[in-house]
Amino acid sequence: MFTGLVERLAVVDRLIPEPPGVRLVIREPSFAAELQIGASIAINGCCLTVVDVQGDTFGFDAGEETLSRTNLGRLTAGSCVNLERSLRVGDRLGGHFVTGHIDGVGHLDQRIDDQDWSTFWFRVPAGMSRQMASKGSIAVDGVSLTLVDVEPERFSVALIPHTLKVTTLGPLQVGDPVNLETDVLAKYVEQQLRGGETRWEFL
Repeated sequence: MFTGLVERLAVVDRLIPEPPGVRLVIREPSFAAELQIGASIAINGCCLTVVDVQGDTFGFDAGEETLSRTNLGRLTAGSCVNLERSLRVGDRLGGHFVTGHIDGVGHLDQRIDDQDWSTFWFRVPAGMSRQMASKGSIAVDGVSLTLVDVEPERFSVALIPHTLKVTTLGPLQVGDPVNLETDVLAKYVEQQLRGGETRWEFL
């Protein structure tokens, strides 16, 4: 379980092919110094397990499903990623409960910059907006954000200068993909309203 508060903006050191998946190696000295094999880390909001720690790098095995269903499959050496360690019992919950299980990949549809602030509109997979409500929560690339407006096929969020500076969201351009995770409580509500069947199409 995570909170959606990004701890570090880190760099992909390398990707090692391990068909049908890859070994994703991240370089971040302060994280590497504290990590142990088996720890859970959210990479752009996707929960992965640490399988290797060497010096100031640490690695994860990302399978075919993860690579195809998230934006991790688009990463290359030098790409920036958001990092968050799993929530410990007793920690402050500054964001919202985030599971690290990506629901779908959205795309930046519109970017409205107003000096140091920005409003982003993201286009979402069909049906996903049923799990969203204005003033509710959404995790975008692992960043906990408050929904401003929700339409059938897209939603907007307002980003403060700090978020734009310390996460992967700042450099986003129209068309760029992002990992999306809706609020876990909204999933259960929709499941009950739909009689136990939840389905949507991915972009």
